[in-house]
Amino acid sequence: MRVVVAMSGGVDSAVAAARCVADGHDVIGLSLRLARDGTGGCCSLDDFADARAVADRLGIPHYVFDFRDAFERAVVRPFVAEYLAGRTPNPCALCNQHVKFDLLWRRARELGAVRLATGHYARITIDEVTGRLALRTAVDTAKDQTYFLFALDHAALGRTLFPVGELTKREVRAQARALGLSVADKPESMEVCFVPAGDAAGFVERHAGAGALRPGRVVDDDGRLLGTHAGVHRFTVGQRRGLGLGGGPRRYVRAVDGATGTVTVGGPESLVAAGLVTHGTVWTSGAPPAPGARLSVRIRHRHRPVEASLASVAGDAAEVRFLEPGPLVTPGQAAVFYRGEIVVGGGWIAHELAAASRVASGDRSCAEAR
Repeated sequence: MRVVVAMSGGVDSAVAAARCVADGHDVIGLSLRLARDGTGGCCSLDDFADARAVADRLGIPHYVFDFRDAFERAVVRPFVAEYLAGRTPNPCALCNQHVKFDLLWRRARELGAVRLATGHYARITIDEVTGRLALRTAVDTAKDQTYFLFALDHAALGRTLFPVGELTKREVRAQARALGLSVADKPESMEVCFVPAGDAAGFVERHAGAGALRPGRVVDDDGRLLGTHAGVHRFTVGQRRGLGLGGGPRRYVRAVDGATGTVTVGGPESLVAAGLVTHGTVWTSGAPPAPGARLSVRIRHRHRPVEASLASVAGDAAEVRFLEPGPLVTPGQAAVFYRGEIVVGGGWIAHELAAASRVASGDRSCAEAR
């Protein structure tokens, strides 16, 4: 069958393409021009040249598509808007949802493809509970990328291939060397691809303009003024450094209010939540589990999953309660729900459910917000 492989110029997508060729498919390699200035961590002209060299080695055609306008609309503008609103965006998950597995898939169909393959570390399997296709964590748990792929529903999984999901990173590089691929030892890029040097705050300031920034106050849990700041886009929940408060006790960002510009900080004991509410929730099988279902919830890519139960579902919103007080969540990030290795679904964090201890101690800002 004809398979389009998204080729970033890295070793993972190169080996994904090679494995599709080895399986006898009619393979076409596509690279995407996404960032406007080309100064981010990937999608540069050098990356396109690397992808073309791999395609030549494999004997497959390779094309570069200009998706800059679509990427600007679907990823860059929301990235800036979320920071200005006091939330912390997840651009990689947004890109997967709206660009790679939506717009790119449509382009692949125009080329006659029946499958889209990428170099993501994830697997597609049958969920024994639902009997339907499901997203499963990668063999290499250190490289697993299912957190960023939660928005793939049953239909999307049916047209997707993850050829390296059964391999470790070491095995991927070994296969690339055995095939003589020039990217076998190419370093990985861990930064947001369109943000130069990882400076998210500077990126927001350049793209939003000074008039859109939201300065304000830094206060403690009792509303006492501790300092001021130049913009909420420079803060994220859980942040400890760069608060501009000088000495004193160790403090962390506990809440960011984009409407008022208020940043609330507290001690480490305040960094707990009873659960969370998501919106834009996607259930992989097409339907949510029954209320009360046990889930493991990952609230950041590198965070340990938290045991929880599904309290309620209303439309695309879901309320999840931690079985024990869990970590404070970050609005704008993804919350991904697992049952063992299976991704049940996920959504965008709208807000936390306040821990009873915080409400009882007079956490007015949190209680009022709920």
